Amino acid sequence: MIARARLAATDVLVSRLSFGAAPIAGLFEPVGEEQAYEAVTAAWDAGIRTYDTAPHYGLGVSERRLGEVLRAQPRDSFTLSTKVGRLLVPYDGGGDDLAAGGFAVPATHRRVWDFSADGIRRSIEGSLERLGLDHIDIVYLHDPDEHEEWALREGYPALERLRAEGVVGAIGAGMNQAEMLTRFLTDTDTDVVLAAGRYTLLDQIALEALLPAAAARGRSVVAAAVYNSGILAEPRTGATYNYTTAPDALLTRARRIRHLAERHGTTLRAAALAFPLAHPAVASVLVGMRSAAQVRDTAEQFARPVPDDFWAELKAEGLLGDDVPVPVKEAV
Repeated sequence: MIARARLAATDVLVSRLSFGAAPIAGLFEPVGEEQAYEAVTAAWDAGIRTYDTAPHYGLGVSERRLGEVLRAQPRDSFTLSTKVGRLLVPYDGGGDDLAAGGFAVPATHRRVWDFSADGIRRSIEGSLERLGLDHIDIVYLHDPDEHEEWALREGYPALERLRAEGVVGAIGAGMNQAEMLTRFLTDTDTDVVLAAGRYTLLDQIALEALLPAAAARGRSVVAAAVYNSGILAEPRTGATYNYTTAPDALLTRARRIRHLAERHGTTLRAAALAFPLAHPAVASVLVGMRSAAQVRDTAEQFARPVPDDFWAELKAEGLLGDDVPVPVKEAV
């Protein structure tokens, strides 16, 4: 079983390694039902007990596929997070969702932004129906970048009421940026924020304000997209950084880190997974996985030791700042 950590002052526990369920909904390329089932089952077998999804992922396909596996497990044995802010409205225009949403699934629905109190409740009701579960542990406001005031004025208070009613255990926001997440930490009673790609071996923008704010207020951070969408998994020519082709300078930097990792008997992926957890505010690293093979590899890399000397040399080479927290082995 992978170790777990408690979110802020809540009773919600999360695996230090969490399963991201966007890829099993056909993110960028098709994923069949059997492959998705095997991926989630492999995550369970690897000891992962925290699973993250959203209505946005495959127009509900991610939630349905995740629920198919999790419904067979005792409900108190795992932690589930989903997101609100986009309602799914039936659509009969045909075609697929690749252009509109990035998922290789039939375009059976349209996404409609809705951070109203009614929209939040309707979204959660829809998620519970698709998942086939009786409750959700963590709910995030999903990508409110263009709807900041709406999300803060209506969406967040709605989540706060649901938390007070015991409908959900923890609330927060999930985004691909650090600035607005910092505002959620400082201006609300958010329990946790999900920061995608903003605290990695190549991008530590979250260290400037977000992570200090979380630590100061006793809140938690889930670090997602720790491979920066691919470059830190395999820095090959044409690798992606934040879903676009990586600039040459970043590719060179990632390759230097990989070289040092291999010289110290570990891997770039192991280092990328271990790095965020060195900060005391980070409760979990969240990794999207689309196959059983990816799950097994990720679990293996997560368990792989990363020597202290590697981190020291990373700083000595100027590849990490001197003030950046790094994992340190506990003395025996």
